[in-house]
Amino acid sequence: MAYSPTLKIEEIAAISNGVHRDPFSVLGLHTKAVGEKEKFVARAFKPNAKTITIIPESGKPAEMVKISENGMFEYLFPRRKKRFQYDLEIVPYEGKPYRITDAYQFGSLLSEFDLQLWGEGNHHHTYKWMGAHPREVDGIDGTHFTVAAPEAARVSLVGSFNNWDGRIYPMRKHASQGIWEIFIPHISPGDLYKYEIKPKNRDEILLKSDPYAFYSELRPGTASIVWDSTFQWSDQKWIENRPDTQSHNKPHSVYEIHPGSWRKKVDENPGFLNYRELADQLIPYLQETGFTHVELMPIAEHPYDPSWGYQITGFYAVTSRYGNPDDFKYFVNQCHKAGIGVIIDWVPAHFAKDEHGLRMFDGTALYEHADPRQGEHTDWGTNIFNYGRLEVLNFLLSNAVYWFEEYHVDGLRVDAVASMLYLDYSREDDQWVPNKYGGRENLEAIQFLQRFNEIVHDYFPGVLTMAEESTSWQGVSRPVDAGGLGFDFKWNMGWMNDTLEYISKDPIHRKYHQGQLTFSMIYAFTENFILPLSHDEVVHMKQSLLSKMPGDDWQKFANLRLLYTYMYGHPGKKLLFMGAELAQWSEWNHEHSIDWHLLQWNTHKGIKQLIQDLNGLYHREPAMHQVDFNWEGFEWIDMSDADNSLISFIRRAADPDDFLVFIMNFTPTPHYGYKIGVPEAVEYEILLNSDSEFYWGSNTGETFVQGHQGDWHGRPAQISITIPPLAGLILKPKKS
Repeated sequence: MAYSPTLKIEEIAAISNGVHRDPFSVLGLHTKAVGEKEKFVARAFKPNAKTITIIPESGKPAEMVKISENGMFEYLFPRRKKRFQYDLEIVPYEGKPYRITDAYQFGSLLSEFDLQLWGEGNHHHTYKWMGAHPREVDGIDGTHFTVAAPEAARVSLVGSFNNWDGRIYPMRKHASQGIWEIFIPHISPGDLYKYEIKPKNRDEILLKSDPYAFYSELRPGTASIVWDSTFQWSDQKWIENRPDTQSHNKPHSVYEIHPGSWRKKVDENPGFLNYRELADQLIPYLQETGFTHVELMPIAEHPYDPSWGYQITGFYAVTSRYGNPDDFKYFVNQCHKAGIGVIIDWVPAHFAKDEHGLRMFDGTALYEHADPRQGEHTDWGTNIFNYGRLEVLNFLLSNAVYWFEEYHVDGLRVDAVASMLYLDYSREDDQWVPNKYGGRENLEAIQFLQRFNEIVHDYFPGVLTMAEESTSWQGVSRPVDAGGLGFDFKWNMGWMNDTLEYISKDPIHRKYHQGQLTFSMIYAFTENFILPLSHDEVVHMKQSLLSKMPGDDWQKFANLRLLYTYMYGHPGKKLLFMGAELAQWSEWNHEHSIDWHLLQWNTHKGIKQLIQDLNGLYHREPAMHQVDFNWEGFEWIDMSDADNSLISFIRRAADPDDFLVFIMNFTPTPHYGYKIGVPEAVEYEILLNSDSEFYWGSNTGETFVQGHQGDWHGRPAQISITIPPLAGLILKPKKS
């Protein structure tokens, strides 16, 4: 007697063609009315199968009936009355027989609570269930996959385990949230996968990497990789002390690096240091030079090396260029054990347009704006996130939490904040869309940044957030409840631009630009500032810091030493890009290591020694770091001696009697017997002279200078001091 299939021809065709909207209603184990009885029927779709035998957890195996030439099989159980687990033994047309547990016998593994928070756009830990998660279900090991694609007609899990055939593992859709999921037995860490997406009403197939993938193939590969961490942290003491260590009244001296070019391998396998090698070589260097933090340019997965990581495709995946996720955890753990904080660059402003990434993810603008006037950065060739979408809020807010929670990082430096705040950023008048009030402010982005700062500071006491924001937007580093954006710090781009422009001028002209040097103090306490001399200042034909300096070689080095001394004296936390401490002549090139060979020369060794000594003073002297963000920590002595291009000021600690005097001479002319007003008539020790022979200076000046009573510069006492050429001095009163 011929077997009569229990499925309609249309359903068989829909499964076979990969267009069925609800494959879980067909595949797997189901009940079927046969006469007056309910019987179980098992179905499987395996295009490569010659025969399939179903093997129940108890009872006899049975050979399934092939009901379509495309590979649909089913078996109607004559006597089974209870649901049961089963395996499938498959004899393929090519290759050896194999046995698998059928993925379509498992129900949904998502909780209603998670789906509810997702639907509100208020889920801060989506990475714990979105993406690929190895787990055990009903005693079966496998991996649970979840992805958002609300406008997809069908989403399938593909990989080497199914020959990248999207018909084999179509996923279950949660229609109201637009989320798709499937648990597939036997898929384990190390397996490659992607999502095959068929958009609605379009004859097109998209092959996408997992937005929530924790690990990815090394470029040029683009597949996601199932990952399960086994790393054991040992940095509990650091985490416990972090609120104190990273408080705003502590020193923050940040060394910014590009992990791929700080130092490269030159052995038999030249190339990048991996995260573990970087830890083993970089940490001793940071300890030697005295930096408190290391900041890594973006380490999320990105396809294009010259983007330096700022054009991202995998926001949850540490780039495989330098190793796997546990290797990076090792790096962070070792930094913490050495007392060094770890900051990473975070890029929630935009993402790369590569076809395997977020762009048009389900055939529509899921993560970006559909209107290119809102959704495209023409300057950078990237897409802009649509902060009004729940999928984007869940994705980015959870991503921020993810880096703190899973990788124990201590801070996020948020890139390109200005481009997020303004709808007309870098656009012509007719190339942007006003907000609902007709203004240029991106209201959704503002709300997103405020929520981001509130959430991470609530979850992780003591962590830091830093905004790269180049405009005069008010309240970037002010609390959200006071109308601010909630960042801990803002990069002081005004100080950086004015100072570099000033110091690049020939000293003979500087007297005409004294206001450019002193202008930063007008707004120095409107935000909590970091003073950045970052990678952006030494690329794209801007020259290295040393090469920006005017004059002959001696003057160039003297000017650079003066710049660094001034930076460490100026209120605000400090940031220096790698290679600046070596006084590189050439611009930074991501394809090469920084110029370590320069340290064979005393001129360059002197600059490195100066940075080391400045960091040492910065640690030891409370006046240099305790009161960075209000006038109580800073007083001008004299800002008006433009003819000599001289400035002098006082920095005070929380205890105002603990103070330092700073004197900066921006000309190559030394001054002898120059009077400076000081608070007390005591002896002053010169803690640092950037013109010292230790730094390859001319060694002009004294070691101590005696203060005397007598009003000068509005102070009750004065000193008469030798001021070296193109140099900065740091003086400390000697008190009994």
